[in-house]
Amino acid sequence: MIRPSRETKLTLAATLSILAIAGAAIADPKPITRDLKPDQIDVTARPISGFDRAQRAKTDFGKLQWRGGLVLSAPLAAFGGFSGLVVDPDGRTFVAVSDAGAWMTGKLGYDGKGFLSGVSDVRLGPLTALGGKSLTGGRSRDAEAVSLASGTLSNGQLLISFEQKNRIGRFRISKDGLSPPSDYLKMPPEFKNKRGTDGIEAVTVMRSGPLKGATIAVAEAVKTKARHHAAWIWTGKEPKAFAITVMGDFNVTDIAGLPDGDILVLERRFRWTEGLQVRLRRLPAREVRPGAVISGEVMLEADLNQDIDNLEGLAVHTNADGETILTMISDDNFNRLLQRTIMLQFALTGSGPKQAATP
Repeated sequence: MIRPSRETKLTLAATLSILAIAGAAIADPKPITRDLKPDQIDVTARPISGFDRAQRAKTDFGKLQWRGGLVLSAPLAAFGGFSGLVVDPDGRTFVAVSDAGAWMTGKLGYDGKGFLSGVSDVRLGPLTALGGKSLTGGRSRDAEAVSLASGTLSNGQLLISFEQKNRIGRFRISKDGLSPPSDYLKMPPEFKNKRGTDGIEAVTVMRSGPLKGATIAVAEAVKTKARHHAAWIWTGKEPKAFAITVMGDFNVTDIAGLPDGDILVLERRFRWTEGLQVRLRRLPAREVRPGAVISGEVMLEADLNQDIDNLEGLAVHTNADGETILTMISDDNFNRLLQRTIMLQFALTGSGPKQAATP
């Protein structure tokens, strides 16, 4: 039996990635979710043996440590397209939102070493508009990010951002799922009458520091006059602009607040000559303020040498050992032939009992 070389495997992975991204343009249309009834669904979770394709036992990547991954699948048309993710402070419950206008909740399972091992009690339901009205048009249901604003995922408030028809809504969440939005944040003037899929892509809440409780949002491809990523801070009703430097033509896909107030930025780039690449940056809390231009520190860079897909959702929680855990989810563009829904977890290097944030 002839075994493929490492180079052959990576070339194949690169080819599949290129085909997947190209195939997104011809993927199945986004499913209609307005008629979904919140209900439990069966999800298969296949473990990913390691993040590095050639060295599956490797655990250190940049300033992160590998903590397991899953390939998720379900025989349901509305399953997929997950662009936003939030994990409860205890690391056991998650909520994801899709760009077809659906929400998914579930429980995360871990093995004896603290590695992500499975999901259970998964439920799927439709996102709605004010007054419980259905999200009917494609522009109105393109949910891209979710963040926990207060409480927990069993009784709390979420912020969910939508692009195309750009808005950020406040949603109550309970054990029964998500309520209709109570209201929407005031949007920046840049989004007046704006159309297209380069709008609000990421949202989070500052967890510490002088701006604790402030909402932060970043556009996917909207640039400032100086060609930086456009971003905004809500400390009250009015959004105030700041910027994140563009590095290597990457687009922002999500952000998440760290316990110390810093912000993680998840980015993605696709080039025909390179395939898919993802990057994670850390923005210091002390630099986040209206008018600032922030570059931050690169924490992770990954390409087709690693087991990545179209990563669009990012969540942060602190585990029982005081470690800061990052969870990412991918958007399969409802293109199941060539793309996957994967969930990856990492621990932030240096976090732990001595560095744990006080509750």
